[in-house]
Amino acid sequence: MGPDLVIADVDRAFVDATGRTREELVGLHVRRAFPREADDEGMRNLEESLNRVLATGEPDTMPLQKHLIPGPEGVEERWWAPVNVPVPGADGRIAWIVHQAEDVTPYVTSGPSAVRGDRPGVWRGAHLETAQTLEAKLYARARELQRLNTELRRAHARERQVALTLQRAMLTTPDLDLHGEVAVRYLPATRGLSVGGDWYDVVDLPPDRFALAVGDVVGHGLEAAAAMGMLRSALSAAVRAVGRPAPALEVLGLYAGSLEAALNTTVVQAVVDTGNQVITYSSAGHPPPVLARADGRHDLLDKATDPPLGVQAVPRPQANASYEPGDTLVLYTDGLIERHGEDIDVGLGRLTGALADAARYDAARLADTVLARLGVAAGGPDDIGLVIARL
Repeated sequence: MGPDLVIADVDRAFVDATGRTREELVGLHVRRAFPREADDEGMRNLEESLNRVLATGEPDTMPLQKHLIPGPEGVEERWWAPVNVPVPGADGRIAWIVHQAEDVTPYVTSGPSAVRGDRPGVWRGAHLETAQTLEAKLYARARELQRLNTELRRAHARERQVALTLQRAMLTTPDLDLHGEVAVRYLPATRGLSVGGDWYDVVDLPPDRFALAVGDVVGHGLEAAAAMGMLRSALSAAVRAVGRPAPALEVLGLYAGSLEAALNTTVVQAVVDTGNQVITYSSAGHPPPVLARADGRHDLLDKATDPPLGVQAVPRPQANASYEPGDTLVLYTDGLIERHGEDIDVGLGRLTGALADAARYDAARLADTVLARLGVAAGGPDDIGLVIARL
């Protein structure tokens, strides 16, 4: 079926099991694919499972489900062990969901041969009682497992929402209003139940300078979000005090040494001097900023890169890059460009290509275009932080 849960195709076994023809099933929403006698709770469980697949991008194995299926002698109880598996398209988004259900009725009922054996009636009755008892126990355990799984998912969802709310609150950037040529974006990961520790910041440095930063705390959940908030605040204060990227990162590194959750955090800080048209930058293990030229060319700002926070002591390097009016400075976290099983240079190529194609866009439109061109407009497998400054 597609992401809209409309059936695109079925195999012969599904046709036989549901008592419908292929022509009747293809084009139907999944909730209409089963006979009217189908168990309502089973259908709710199925739709919940399919929605989890769409939300997480991960396969979802369901507990045993009981369905009422028309048979030669009337409605029959059938037990299925379903699994729903996402199939990604070329853009990484879910293109299809494969729903596979194994009929385990013979196992649940101890097998028809055990019930219909040639033993005297007393043995047949004993087997029947055993089968019914086993069926009841399996059904009860399946329901209990489903209840516990539902509670666990809800608890994880609550933690994710708390972490996400905390993170967004800490990403408030008052100085952003002073720089209309700067656009920021944050997108939490679409897979899994925990947010990460990505952040961005914009700091005004009167009279004619401003600082940009992005960072990425290792880990997920409330701990990462809390560490992110502390590091972001510390770096904001440091760059306001010292006014230069490398000394600010040195101060941040010393502070990070007191936070276990801050170990191996990556961050890049850039200070833009609008009077002299110079960018001064320093990086602690972070992917390089991109200086996109107005004519479509680009430079990677990778001349001042040191290991992440907590890995190496001060001092840290910094470098300068000149720019021309109309150029664009782009800072980002690795979730924007990294893809599983792919070299990072491929992702960088996609980013610089998108910047070149949209070189004339304003900062806000360019930010949205970059996210769309890289296939993460609705989020990706990892958190994404993005800062775009039209210079």
